[in-house]
Amino acid sequence: MRMIGHVQNEANARLFGDYLYVKGIGNQIESEKDGTWVIWVEGEDDVDRARGFLRTYLTRPDDPEYRRAAKQARDLREQQKEQDEAAAKRFFDGSELFRKHGPYGLGPLTIGLTAVCVLIWVAREFGGNIDLWNFLFISEYDSGGLAERLRHGLPEVRHGQVWRLFTPILMHAPLMPFPGFLHILFNMIWLKDLGSMVEARQSSLQLAWLVLVISASSNVAQFLVSGPYFYGMSGIVYGLLGYAWMKARFDPASGYFLHPTTVAIMLIWFVFCLTGVMNAANTVHAVGLGMGVAWGYLGSIRRSSKHR
Repeated sequence: MRMIGHVQNEANARLFGDYLYVKGIGNQIESEKDGTWVIWVEGEDDVDRARGFLRTYLTRPDDPEYRRAAKQARDLREQQKEQDEAAAKRFFDGSELFRKHGPYGLGPLTIGLTAVCVLIWVAREFGGNIDLWNFLFISEYDSGGLAERLRHGLPEVRHGQVWRLFTPILMHAPLMPFPGFLHILFNMIWLKDLGSMVEARQSSLQLAWLVLVISASSNVAQFLVSGPYFYGMSGIVYGLLGYAWMKARFDPASGYFLHPTTVAIMLIWFVFCLTGVMNAANTVHAVGLGMGVAWGYLGSIRRSSKHR
């Protein structure tokens, strides 16, 4: 969805929303803290047309045309409701299983990543599948210090096992003193919220790019610092946090939103992990967060410049 502008009060916002609906433009309205109302347009192709309608509306909001459109919109919605109820009796829509779970629903790629993580955790926790884990670590060998890792590290990747750059994010186990189920539980909760936000506000493809680039970069950085034996989705979680944080801060029209308390909690946890109380992959966290912040900031600035 794209924001196209503001109107002064709820009544006018609803009136204009009805007008757009009659014109075949899907839209939503949302209140702001200052008392104004934001108009969101669902289709990218309808943005310019809707902005033109809004400019006209703001110059003559009392035009009877808008009152007539409001009545027509009520009739159209009633007809649509009757058609939807009739259709619901004929078939079951499987997407309802995932709708309305949280503010952004559940994105398909987010669901897929969560399912794979849970299956791998179950296989390791209850099946004792060590071979699977060895297959997913970034490497099974450690060359020693940084210089040796740069020179001889990641032999499997060098010989074609490229998946190892990404697969450590799919693995979860105890991070002492915390049991393994808490590791995967908290990571999946954050992935659900942040991953689904990206899918809802942009696309599954955008989430896929974020996951692939951030995971490969942060995993290689962690390997160079500490060797191959690390795991978890938290680098991706911090990357998505940084990305959404910058989008919300510098590109409000993108529709991203993070409560300041959410950001504070994540940053406090980031610092807590640095204390060494638990064996966390801090380089993964730092690189993931840094890349997410840079990606979100640069993308927001570029988009803002384009629309000036």
